[in-house]
Amino acid sequence: MEEMESDLWEALERSAAFYEGGAAFEPIRQERINPVELRRKMGLTQAQMAPMMGMSLSGYRKWEQGQRAISGPAAVLLRVIETAPEAVKQALAS
Repeated sequence: MEEMESDLWEALERSAAFYEGGAAFEPIRQERINPVELRRKMGLTQAQMAPMMGMSLSGYRKWEQGQRAISGPAAVLLRVIETAPEAVKQALAS
């Protein structure tokens, strides 16, 4: 119990230090990517985009319909697809 309490206090102190500008790092803030706009910009169908994301077509559709939230790693992959689509296609082909 003491260890858990100590961990909680440490987390609270680190959070307060970050809030006050004393933390050694800042989180990376990314602008959200709209998967519909990206897919259309690339000229892909949902059936083509879903495998690039490593997910099922129905799961991808739920993203586009706003029924499922895009996780952090998935948002990063969308950014990579946006900036280097050929690299993603090459990685998936190997």
